Amino acid sequence: MNKRVILVGFTLFAIFFGAGNLIFPPEVGSKSGTAFIFAIIGFIFTGVGLPLLGIMAGAVNKSGYRGAFKEIHPLFSLIFLMAIYLTIGPFFAIPRTATTSYEMALLPYLNTPSSISLLIFTILYFVVTLLLALFPNNLVDKVGKYLTPMMLIIIVVLLILSIANLFGVKTQSIDTSYEQVNPFFKGFTEGYLTMDAIAAIAFSTIVLGNIKSDFPNITEKRLFKLTFKASMVAASLLGIIYFAFSFVGNKYSFSSQELSLIQDENQNMGAIILTGITDQLFGSFGPIVLGGLVTLACLTTSVGLIVAVSNFFHDIFSKIPYKTYVIMFTLISFILSNQGLESVIKTSIPVLLLLYPIGISLILIILLTKFINIPTNAVRITTALVVLISLLTVLNTQFGIVEWINILPLAKESMGWFIPMIVILIISTLFFKQINNTHYFLKDE
Repeated sequence: MNKRVILVGFTLFAIFFGAGNLIFPPEVGSKSGTAFIFAIIGFIFTGVGLPLLGIMAGAVNKSGYRGAFKEIHPLFSLIFLMAIYLTIGPFFAIPRTATTSYEMALLPYLNTPSSISLLIFTILYFVVTLLLALFPNNLVDKVGKYLTPMMLIIIVVLLILSIANLFGVKTQSIDTSYEQVNPFFKGFTEGYLTMDAIAAIAFSTIVLGNIKSDFPNITEKRLFKLTFKASMVAASLLGIIYFAFSFVGNKYSFSSQELSLIQDENQNMGAIILTGITDQLFGSFGPIVLGGLVTLACLTTSVGLIVAVSNFFHDIFSKIPYKTYVIMFTLISFILSNQGLESVIKTSIPVLLLLYPIGISLILIILLTKFINIPTNAVRITTALVVLISLLTVLNTQFGIVEWINILPLAKESMGWFIPMIVILIISTLFFKQINNTHYFLKDE
């Protein structure tokens, strides 16, 4: 494998591996109890499999996602991409990197958390993010060569010692949130919280841009092949680490003090597990180890997201300079991060329940076009249906209205869109293929 492709894969891993990738796998492992294997496989589907497919789908068409979505409708392309970039950027994902870093790197040293300590930490955090994001040209080299190896060393040491310490410990009982639903689908939807599948739509531009710069005359076929290889590097690392972190969470026993913290709505279970296990392994040195890991993981993600979001909006509204976008989105992220970690997570859930089904369905459809011809009108109808079902599901989940949506297959698992998507795509594809002069999605120039 080309060394440059490996470097891009390492960079992709580092950008993906941020706040959610640290705190959610141990939480899934802990809550899923005896259903741990099924739950983490579901989580890995959305946390690893879909981001891999998402990066690959971005290489199917030379215009990337923006060109593909424009074929559905230019206004849909603009609105959906803006929603994705704002979600994985200043509205949710970037503030989460800062609040996670605060809770796991600084909070263990404080007697009690306070808004002042969070404010001071986030000021320092976003100053560093801003400085790195203002000069993004060497991002791949900085992240791939230096930050990723440092982060991987800390992760490997932490996981090996944690698993050795917990191996043979009895698995905890299954949490009530996993008792009432299929654990695979519960883990699948928990994987939404990483935001990696929709982030792949944004990060694909970074991957494709770096590969194209190294291979100026590259063909579309070779671009797709190299993108797949770089994505596999990142996906392999993510899958192994997710499984290991979830195993740690599955075996971890909470102290009475930690159980009381879990009752606090402002405390995240995954953060408590990681803090507890590092304290057991390293004593007073534990918070330093964990803090270093979290800060590296979150900072690389934060910088990558600021760069991606700023480039996207600069491309659309080019009259505003790139550096102005960097400053603006960093400032918004700083303000929102001061509401706290759990608040950021809870606010993001309904948005992700809306965006994820749309993103997943379009990634799958784009990849299908590599093998079969799909009429553009069939894609439009299918997309409209997924948008409608996702919107109604969110309304029902948040406000208890349109309860009839629960009659759909897998609705209980928040995946009521999946079966209708497949059915309507097949029916509409067969229907429009009978019409002469049908325009095929991503095929006709």
